[in-house]
Amino acid sequence: MQTTIRSAVTFTGTGLHSGRRARMTVHPASAEYGIWFRRADVIGRDAMVQAHWSAVENARLCTEIANAHGVRVSTIEHLMAALAGCGIHNALIEIDGPEVPILDGSAAPFAAAFLARGVRELDAPLRCFEVLKPVEVRDGAAVARLEPAETLEIDFEIDFADPAIGRQRKRLSMANGAFLRELSDCRTFCRQADVDAMLAQGLALGGTPGENAVVFDGDRVVSPGGLRRADEPVRHKMLDALGDLALAGAPILGRYTGSRAGHAMTNRLLRALFADPTAYRIVECDDAQRRLLPGTGVNRADIPAVA
Repeated sequence: MQTTIRSAVTFTGTGLHSGRRARMTVHPASAEYGIWFRRADVIGRDAMVQAHWSAVENARLCTEIANAHGVRVSTIEHLMAALAGCGIHNALIEIDGPEVPILDGSAAPFAAAFLARGVRELDAPLRCFEVLKPVEVRDGAAVARLEPAETLEIDFEIDFADPAIGRQRKRLSMANGAFLRELSDCRTFCRQADVDAMLAQGLALGGTPGENAVVFDGDRVVSPGGLRRADEPVRHKMLDALGDLALAGAPILGRYTGSRAGHAMTNRLLRALFADPTAYRIVECDDAQRRLLPGTGVNRADIPAVA
C-alpha cells in the first residue's frame, strides 16, 4: 500500500548554502500524489515543483529542482532521504523560501518528526521500479551504477586526500530500517578549503561546524564534538544517494553502486535508467517485496540518539 504522513509537521531553520531562514511544513497527501513542493512565498507564478529526477536542474553542491517558470527549491536530498527511509510516498511540502532547512545536517530530525506523527496507509497499490539490467554512468574516476537486486542496496566508496577522511567504503541493504539505524544521523561534510572557497562565492552561509556540518582539515576534524561515527562521511554519501534515488518517483528494486559519485551523477544515472525502457519495469509490490523496502516496519527507536 502507498502511504502518507498522518498529520502535518513543521520545521524552521536556515538553508546551508543560502543562509536564509525558512519555515517548511510537510502535509499529508492522497494516493498517487507523489512528493511535491509548494513555494508559499511565490506570487504570480506557478509555485508547485515536483520532487522528480526530471526536475533537477542543478546538482553541483546539493540537489536543486525547478519548474518551467523558474521556481526552485534546493538542498532537498536529506528531506527526500527521510521520506524514503520512513516509507512515505505522498506528501505536499510547503516552504516559504528557496532552500530546505539544513537542521543538523543529517536526515534524523526529519525522520524523527515523521515517525512521531505516524505513517498512514492509503487505499492504493505500491508500485516500484525493478532494475532489469546494469546501467552505468562515468565521469573520470567517478562511477554510478544500478543493477538488479531483490531490494534497494547501496554500495558506496569515497577516497579523499585528507587523512582524516581517506578511503571509506560501506555496503548496506536498505531493508528493515537499516537507513534509520545506520545512516540517518550522519551529517554532511566538507573540507576547510572547500568551506573557504564557498564562502568566497557567497555560499555555505548557513553552515556551522559541529552544528550542521562536519569540517575536515588535513588530518584534523575541525568540528567541535568530532564525528558521530568513524566512517560518517561515506555513510552520509549513502544518505544522499537514497535521497537522490527517491526522485525516481517510486521505490527502486536494485543495487546502487557509487564510487566518488555525487548528486549530479546519481541524477544522470536515473536519466540513463529511464531513457532505456529495457532497463527497468514497473511492478506492483506484493507483501514480500514491501517488507524489504526502506521504511517498512520502522519506529522511532530505530533512529540513533544524536547530540
